[in-house]
Amino acid sequence: MRKKIDKFDLQIIKLLSKNARLNYRQLAEYLNTTRQRVSRRLERLEREGIIKKYTIIPDFDKLGYIYVILGITLTPGTSLEEQIEVLKNDEDIKVIERAIGAHNLVVHLLVPKDMKEVEKKITEITGRLKNVERVDVTFITEVVKFELV
Repeated sequence: MRKKIDKFDLQIIKLLSKNARLNYRQLAEYLNTTRQRVSRRLERLEREGIIKKYTIIPDFDKLGYIYVILGITLTPGTSLEEQIEVLKNDEDIKVIERAIGAHNLVVHLLVPKDMKEVEKKITEITGRLKNVERVDVTFITEVVKFELV
């Protein structure tokens, strides 16, 4: 049975979303508690799937890549699950999100800075999908703020 998320859990998540490298001791200091309490809470949050991953935000430009977001609209009645399965194993695709609104899918990808490569990758991805009605391409120039909680 899943325990209710409380203020303490949210404080841990917020601290880790700003710096995923904080260790138990540092978290305990920030939260004015013990390492053991932090450890137990983190283990539960991970076990229950509330914390899915610890990650970094790299500077894509310095790595020689462009971060691109595709807003993909499929014709009504198209199986979203099938289209997601088609995209899941592509190493260049970093995030696949279901969406409600202007697009059915939002796909984040990382590609080399070469615009011909970008065009080739977008064409390849959209060519694998069925019933694509529209694709909007957004080039991310800088991640200014990344905070989920």
